[in-house]
Amino acid sequence: MIFISILTLIVAKALPSLNNKLSSIYFTRISAIIFIYAGVLSFNSLYIQSIGSGIGIYSGLFHITQVSQLIECFLFLIAALILIGWPLVKKQVSNNLINYSTDYSLIVLFSTLGSSLLISSSDLVSMYLSIELQSFGLYILSTLYRESESSTSAGLKYFLLGGLSSCLILLGAGLIYAYTGLTNFESLYSLITVSEINYIIQGLSLGLIIIIVGFLFKIAAAPLHNWAPDVYDDTPTIVTIWLTIMPKIAIIILLLELQTQIGSIGGLSSLTINSQGYLELLNSFPLSTHISALSQITNNSLLKSLLLISSLFSLILGSVVGLAQTRIKRLLAYSTISHIGFILLALAINTEQSIESLLFYIIQYSLTNLNIFLIIIALSYVINHKFKNKGQLEHHINNLNPNMIKDLRYISELKGQFFLNPLLSLSLSVCLFSMAGIPPLIGFFSKQFVLYSALQSGYNFIALVAIIVSVVSASYYLKIIRVLHTETIDSNEVVEESNNKLLVENRKELSLNNDDNTGTILTNFHCFLISSLTLSILFFILKPSLILNSTQLLSLSLFNF
Repeated sequence: MIFISILTLIVAKALPSLNNKLSSIYFTRISAIIFIYAGVLSFNSLYIQSIGSGIGIYSGLFHITQVSQLIECFLFLIAALILIGWPLVKKQVSNNLINYSTDYSLIVLFSTLGSSLLISSSDLVSMYLSIELQSFGLYILSTLYRESESSTSAGLKYFLLGGLSSCLILLGAGLIYAYTGLTNFESLYSLITVSEINYIIQGLSLGLIIIIVGFLFKIAAAPLHNWAPDVYDDTPTIVTIWLTIMPKIAIIILLLELQTQIGSIGGLSSLTINSQGYLELLNSFPLSTHISALSQITNNSLLKSLLLISSLFSLILGSVVGLAQTRIKRLLAYSTISHIGFILLALAINTEQSIESLLFYIIQYSLTNLNIFLIIIALSYVINHKFKNKGQLEHHINNLNPNMIKDLRYISELKGQFFLNPLLSLSLSVCLFSMAGIPPLIGFFSKQFVLYSALQSGYNFIALVAIIVSVVSASYYLKIIRVLHTETIDSNEVVEESNNKLLVENRKELSLNNDDNTGTILTNFHCFLISSLTLSILFFILKPSLILNSTQLLSLSLFNF
């Protein structure tokens, strides 16, 4: 569906008679409708009986399961919500006021198609092509404001470091193929169960570790996270939403596929250690079975150890380093790194309960993070619109890039917004409390499920670390809330301080033509989306069965088929 829609839009843009009549706003809205319709088709395929055990398509390059289909529906829903809530841009040319939206609908469709294919990938070739298709769209989106020096710098940094992680993934895939001669995931799983401990298994393990490291780099898991705060801070806020949600969902689901399949291979519970320190089986099996089981333990322990180490670093660095941040998007970048730590912890445990908590955490994180950035965009519009009306930024508007002024950069710019915009401030406070894990909001239950599954599986130390860093990270969420509810001092002083920061940040930006007047216009759906997401976060406890039952069924399907 997505691929056919891309071809249709390309033809529509290639025809001058049609392209001139349809503005970019219509292409954005059409893309959102395409995502909704594609999500409905994916949801409808869940009723196919054979999909429970998985359906291989395109000669085994892709493998469709209940998990991949439901996550694909959720992915399309989030993409549609972001596009529908995409703010319009007002530009005055001569005496005409024109509303337009930056037309990146095709890029968004290509990137989302890559995410959709990555979720269902079942081969090293399809995996690499899917991750590249997703990444190329993200590189272009990160340079959405081409005349902005900081945005271009962020896009270039993201491209170079993203290319490095893609090289690691390609290197790992090449090593696996060189040692095994296989690229299909199912064949590799079968090889692990029957192979002895030799150079084949060693090469497969090395290649798998390199691939996982490349994916951890792309989701900004510590200690491979250094690029994320810079890129998230310099890109436009609407693109930051995309970077923090869409690629992470697809990559984490692929890691879930690898972890559950490798972790569930073999009967690990059938092994024991005798008094001499040797492995022996509870039942009498031949020596080759001992060796095969040991190879399975080796692969599983390596992958689990890598995920646990990355989870521990992400929890600590994401919480501690975030305390020193004064820019709101950099702070939220470290917040994302901390949440990645919880997700990787649930992924490493690899039990039915932990996988259920993982899926639930992905859903609540995506919804809450989406709402936070939508509120930030709304506050940016309100604050800048007020400044322009008062004429307090007139001098600086003529010397700065207009796109950079639209985005909030510093936490101090939110000072006193509760007294000026109480509904938006309360909505942001609810989302931040949920991120901090305050009951009875949805974020509390997601962290509770992960910590409970960790304690049940005996991961007491890392669970204790997660509890401590949750308390630490709550402090910088509360800092934003405190600034929101702090009464402003003299407005001229606040504006002057904010303008000075903007001048320092953007003194190298291109100057703006004085004949043009630009600004952001919020759509009605943008406001409706904020209110709906806020209510779902706030009143989740009243109707939790829909999400909880879905995640429970998905986790059971992974272990029972």
